[in-house]
Amino acid sequence: MKRRRWLLLPFPVLLSVGLTAFAPTEAPRTVRNESFGRGEVVQYKVHYGLINAAEATIEVSNDIHRVNERPCYRATVTGRTNGSFDMFLKVRDTWRSYIDTASILPQRFYRNIEENSYRKRETIDFDHYRDMAAVESHKKNKNDVKRGSYRVPDNVQDLVSGFYFLRTVDFSNRRVGEQIKVQGFFDDEVFDMTVTYKGRQNVETKAGVVRAIRLVPRMPKNKLFRGEDAISVYFSDDRNKIPVLFEAEMFVGSVKIDMYKYSGLKHRLALAPRS
Repeated sequence: MKRRRWLLLPFPVLLSVGLTAFAPTEAPRTVRNESFGRGEVVQYKVHYGLINAAEATIEVSNDIHRVNERPCYRATVTGRTNGSFDMFLKVRDTWRSYIDTASILPQRFYRNIEENSYRKRETIDFDHYRDMAAVESHKKNKNDVKRGSYRVPDNVQDLVSGFYFLRTVDFSNRRVGEQIKVQGFFDDEVFDMTVTYKGRQNVETKAGVVRAIRLVPRMPKNKLFRGEDAISVYFSDDRNKIPVLFEAEMFVGSVKIDMYKYSGLKHRLALAPRS
């Protein structure tokens, strides 16, 4: 994976050939969701070592969108570098998933990548009844269009919807070391999104000290992150389970994505009591 993409990889870092009008209208599965809904916004500061390098926002639209004949949440992740960091690595990235409200599966995934001179725009439509993903991507040259159809596993997630699905998981009776197995589709490939539950702890964020659940997603072998357990994701230990902190150990330095503002949560955030 190329170095220029490191700023948004921890997200949760998560499609435009339409399905026919005769597609089934029932969800392929039903997932109980009491953790998120419309209008949720969470904002983050991105630190590379001691440098305040960027800002990121994860938000769910106030409206329900209809994609592939299914009602969907529209969840968007945006990231942009700032300050002096913007001078030598300018990033303006948008990642968006249209997430089926019943199944918490992606119906459509979109990303628009602007990193220095690099450009890529991609849309993926998922057909969960036929287990197919239809991809259309454009690079810097608007005439450079790539289209393809790919076989995917049952209940496959994209990078954004995968994090929202994890928020629906009940961790109350999970044992430390237990794994939650999820498969994802990204860059025209299926990959293992399995995460390991590492227990509970209080974490310090710019929005306060939060009671949190620590999850470690398995990383494929790469030249950027230090080992398959290089990334830790901390969800609030409450009914929201919002991501409040990301930490990543790289071969050169470390990245920290720290929540500093939030609004529109379904439940009160589990702030730790002051000592």
